[in-house]
Amino acid sequence: MPRFAANLSMMYAEHDFLDRFAAAAADGFEAVEYLFPYPYDATELRRRLDDHGLRQVLFNAPPGAWESGERGIAALPGREAEVRSGIGRALEYAAELGCPRVHVMAGLVGPGDSAEHRDTYLANLAWAAERAAAAGVDILIEPINGRDMPGYFLNRQSEAHTVVREVGAPNLKVQLDLYHCQIVEGDLTTTLRRDLPTGRVGHLQIAGVPDRHEPDRGELNIRHLFGVIDGLGFDGWIGCEYIPRAGTSEGLGWRHDYRGDNA
Repeated sequence: MPRFAANLSMMYAEHDFLDRFAAAAADGFEAVEYLFPYPYDATELRRRLDDHGLRQVLFNAPPGAWESGERGIAALPGREAEVRSGIGRALEYAAELGCPRVHVMAGLVGPGDSAEHRDTYLANLAWAAERAAAAGVDILIEPINGRDMPGYFLNRQSEAHTVVREVGAPNLKVQLDLYHCQIVEGDLTTTLRRDLPTGRVGHLQIAGVPDRHEPDRGELNIRHLFGVIDGLGFDGWIGCEYIPRAGTSEGLGWRHDYRGDNA
């Protein structure tokens, strides 16, 4: 049965961030993910995880100047030193939190991305994967739709899988967000059946399309997709990276329904 991780950057916004761990645990989540741990002391985050019996399953490496609009720097020539410093910092947090996955964002590029951007991306990912392997951590890359994030370097699943194959590191994997994938290319059932058996998908995420609310709202047949994922034997985590329409707890009926149907 799919295992769900609460995304604390989007869910439980009715609570202060550090109080969201308790709220997620109270709703039965066993794992959490979020964008960035860096504003908080790693030992405090670890304490929150331990106090509430939670596992940390994913966070992002430092993305550059996020508040100024940057969305990662791994594909940006000239930022290699910053990428390496950020990977080092992310791995320090991963060690303290027991987190086995770090998402490395590519960044925004202009129209007609150049070969230099791609070469930079591949080189940075190879370096990151090598360092992360020594720590037992997977590096993830995620195709993101251009409606929500115009100019993002990586948009399609096939592009991400090509990058993973070219780098050739066993701990470099794809983060398949069904929300982004539906917006860009659709055909989710075929995508899951094609890509999950390769072993190159390290993490899944869900949200309703088109408004990024609860996954059972909108155009996705989420019960069908969960059944496909379950049938393929995927044993990783599914991050609930969506924006609740109202209170987070009140919107979890989709999860209770699925578990009830598959008890």
